[in-house]
Amino acid sequence: MTTIDGEVAYGFEPVREAFAANFAQHGDLGAALCVYLDGRPVVDLWGGTADPHTDRPWTRDTLQLVYSATKGATSAAAHLLAQRGALDLDAPVAEYWPEFAANGKAEIPVRWLLSHQAGLVALDQPVPLTKALAWHPMVAALAAQRPVWTPGTAHGYHGRTFGWLVGEVIRRVSGRTPGRFFADEIAAPLGLDFFVGLPAGERDRVSRMVYQQPDVDLTTVPPESIPEELRDLVAAWRDPNSFSNRAFAVTDPAEIDFNSPDVQAAELPASNGIGTARALARMYAALIGEVDGVRLFTPETLASATKEQTSGMDQVMVAPSRFSSGYMLPTETNPMTSPNAFGHTGRGGSLGFADPEHGIAFGYVMNHIIGGANDVRATSLVEAVRRSLA
Repeated sequence: MTTIDGEVAYGFEPVREAFAANFAQHGDLGAALCVYLDGRPVVDLWGGTADPHTDRPWTRDTLQLVYSATKGATSAAAHLLAQRGALDLDAPVAEYWPEFAANGKAEIPVRWLLSHQAGLVALDQPVPLTKALAWHPMVAALAAQRPVWTPGTAHGYHGRTFGWLVGEVIRRVSGRTPGRFFADEIAAPLGLDFFVGLPAGERDRVSRMVYQQPDVDLTTVPPESIPEELRDLVAAWRDPNSFSNRAFAVTDPAEIDFNSPDVQAAELPASNGIGTARALARMYAALIGEVDGVRLFTPETLASATKEQTSGMDQVMVAPSRFSSGYMLPTETNPMTSPNAFGHTGRGGSLGFADPEHGIAFGYVMNHIIGGANDVRATSLVEAVRRSLA
């Protein structure tokens, strides 16, 4: 039986039970969960194994790569610049990044980068991974790229390119890399253990990710045996030229080893944020209210950041999705604690979100990358928080 460490406030005992059940029944190896209520932590739990290769235990300060949950941190940085008057989200990207105007992109506003409407999910020519990790070659490739759909007419998840696109705007406006800006302006004031670009001295604290292969590879089974609601998605997976595949093939090689020290040290503001569940929850708590004297967003900025910008069929995920300016909004397949919540998931199960209606901020991180319809870990934790609030 996995030992669960940490604390829960009175009334949140169902959350501890759900967290323990994730280890006993749902495949967690090492994980942490933190929940804030009205600016104060009410759940802070961790347990399991940080590195199955060495049996290193998960401790209070274990760091975890959270994949696309990073996008919530990057979006917070962009909105903070807008709040300070340094960035107009409705101005053309090219106003801050002149080279971006090439190939019909002169009128694309910054907000369309945040809301996945720019049509820049893929590259005609992938960038060698070593150059992509160095930042500028990928930024130059995106500046030269023609959109794959007419910007503003559709939306599709910019799974990899989001970080370079929004990150370069942050860099042009602030004069700092997105990871440096986040460290200085968000992590430092709040004391967050969260990095976009891992310092070398923090490497030994990072958990090792373990990837679960699906029981059935749907791309190899006869089409008639695939559930009808999944057929369009599976057809996209089988097509190497689909946006679903091309969006995650912008580097060469397309597959990135996120356990690699070089990858973790680079700044990939879409996908390689590394931190604790505590940091993720604390950041979201400071977006919606005051945390130990620090509040990141004004009410006006919060309203702008969380207003729905697009919804409907996602050109990349081939499923319905909803986005504000940088944040995922709740759907039937991505529930949070209320319809007014906002946040971001990460590959394999990580989740960070805030719920202004209930004063909740939530962070869950784990090293067993499962994903797919059978992964109920985050959903079960969210449901336990919801029950605790009832």
